[in-house]
Amino acid sequence: MALKIIGGVLLGFLALSASAKEVAAPKLKSSSVLIVDQSDSTVLFSRHADVPAPIASITKLMTALVVMDARQPLDESIQISDADRDFPKGAFSRLTVGTTLTRGDLMHLALMSSENRAAHALGNNYPGGMPAMVAAMNAKAKSLGMTSARFVDSNGLSSQNVASPEDLSKLVIAASKNRTIREYSTDKSYAVKVHRRMIEYRNTDNLVANPGWNILVQKTGYIAEAGKCLVMAAVIEGRSVVIVLLDSFGKYTRVADAQRIKTWMASSANSRLQVSMR
Repeated sequence: MALKIIGGVLLGFLALSASAKEVAAPKLKSSSVLIVDQSDSTVLFSRHADVPAPIASITKLMTALVVMDARQPLDESIQISDADRDFPKGAFSRLTVGTTLTRGDLMHLALMSSENRAAHALGNNYPGGMPAMVAAMNAKAKSLGMTSARFVDSNGLSSQNVASPEDLSKLVIAASKNRTIREYSTDKSYAVKVHRRMIEYRNTDNLVANPGWNILVQKTGYIAEAGKCLVMAAVIEGRSVVIVLLDSFGKYTRVADAQRIKTWMASSANSRLQVSMR
């Protein structure tokens, strides 16, 4: 009888050990990566996570946070002016000068469709104008503990907007706590009236339309100096995680990397994730 009990315990131990085996880290192609379990701040994967780099339109998450902190009315009308065309580099926009939208519309387009002129208008219409907006963005970064972050504009077109993946994980967590930012950033499409016609915008992150994903907040970004970027807070296999992908080479790499992460977490749901730090 005793031998049967011992044998049963041994088999159980071996089964537990087998189920807890380590799963190899995913082969991600983004230059800088950070994956964090939000529930306990466990780092699941890290690559150059403490190195600041250009973040492109990820900047717009901070822009939205600062506008919300200032409690500026989202139903206030704002007209696109010549000043909103003053970009550090050429950028296309369907919001022509003279277009009048609400602040909420502009934030919606900036977060969902990465509309640069919309984000610029938010900065120009912040109390004190763009200089005050940039100062508030840097102050907010400091309050969040984003020690290597620096902002110089509200749309991210300047390569001088920099932060590390560790910094950006803090920004994503802060943004995920704001319902308006969550809703705007994950909306699939949104239409606004530009002069006499309706123009439909779509989300720059097609993962929000994928029923296999539960994304709470997200933002894409791209300028030549930053490469393709993607940050998000999502629920994967019942775990709330923050994903930061910077400088992804190629048009589809950031989305492919996100899918690899999701597959990796699904395959290792009953196993130990092998933490990778390089």
